[in-house]
Amino acid sequence: MSSILTNNGAMVALQTLRNINTDMAKTQSEISTGKSVSSARDNSAVWAISKTMESDVSGFEGISASLSLGSSTIAVARSASEQITDLLTEIKGKIVSAQEDNVDRDKIQTDLGSLRDQISSIVGAAQFNGLSLLSNSQGGASVAQVVGGTGAGAGIMGSGTVSVLSSLDRDSSGNVSTSNISARKADLGTQASVVGAGTDLAATAMTGAGAIAIGATGTMTVVGDTGTAARAGNAVLAGDSYTIGGVTGVTNAIRYVARDGDTVTDIAKGLSDRLNFEATAAGVNVTSTLGSNGAISITNNTAAAITTTSALATGATAGGGLALLADIDVSTEDGAAAALSAIEGLTQTAIGAAATFGSAQGRIDIQSEYVNNLMDSLKSGISSLVDADMEETSAKLQALQVQQQLGIQALSIANQAPQNILSLFR
Repeated sequence: MSSILTNNGAMVALQTLRNINTDMAKTQSEISTGKSVSSARDNSAVWAISKTMESDVSGFEGISASLSLGSSTIAVARSASEQITDLLTEIKGKIVSAQEDNVDRDKIQTDLGSLRDQISSIVGAAQFNGLSLLSNSQGGASVAQVVGGTGAGAGIMGSGTVSVLSSLDRDSSGNVSTSNISARKADLGTQASVVGAGTDLAATAMTGAGAIAIGATGTMTVVGDTGTAARAGNAVLAGDSYTIGGVTGVTNAIRYVARDGDTVTDIAKGLSDRLNFEATAAGVNVTSTLGSNGAISITNNTAAAITTTSALATGATAGGGLALLADIDVSTEDGAAAALSAIEGLTQTAIGAAATFGSAQGRIDIQSEYVNNLMDSLKSGISSLVDADMEETSAKLQALQVQQQLGIQALSIANQAPQNILSLFR
């Protein structure tokens, strides 16, 4: 049946041409944007997944920058610790030389002073963007002073930490959390401690052994300040200074200033090590050993009995981890002997700090490499979801161009059909 009102052939050709034009517009969009899914209209599920992954990539880019900053900060501290270790090794060599009688100890002492000042300069300059990991004045790095130590790094790392943003974690429920790598601070400062000027709390601070006869051994136990209401439940507080007196022949102060996180054992170790150093420097034959739970065992081999006293005061300032350097004096034989007993512990302090910083930096560098690889994998995954296959798209475009031309031709032919009806009326 032929009709001049309805041209079915033209409608079919027109609909086909419209579909071809729609496919061509989509293909041209893929070519211009490079994406097969460029909006939620194209494929809402895939688009949503890709946008979530893109947000994660953006977050990991920030984490990568954070890891680079953290690595650089710790690298400064590690490099400074290594240089300080070298200087302490040089100091040890000079102290060993001072054990010889036929040397100019005064000149050696002058050299030691210069090396000590250089260590102070390194600690002062070892900061990155204003953050120093080598001073207890920066963020409260809490470290127990070591004089002779029992192992590499014993007691030199504190509770003060630097947290480096390291990861972005997304669980199966879509909840996002962050992870951090914490690097503990060290204290390689040379500043001296300052004894507190607060109320004397001797009655509750320590229990003493009293008079110790010649050749006898007495025990003094650090119990902290348990009698002050402000310290209830926390017998040891940072800023409390502990002193031991009454040791015949020892004029220098035997003291220790508690740091944040110290226990009575930490304080007892500091006092015991300091007593050994001061006694050796003064030529006094008194030795101290560390027991357990804050106990200090003092052995008296002097020519007269000694009476130990103890005191505790508030408001003190902790010294640097290498504060003992300021007290080393090799100008005398006894001083040289005391310096030799102390320098090993100070060297181990710096070695331990450098090793700890190196370990933290190594972990950060590994995490940084992993984050970079993870970002590459996420980008590759996003690409497989939304990017257009340009080879396939190019071939499809050429095919659609041919179809479009044929569709136009078919529509033109269909539009000529009503003209044929006129021949019926001639």
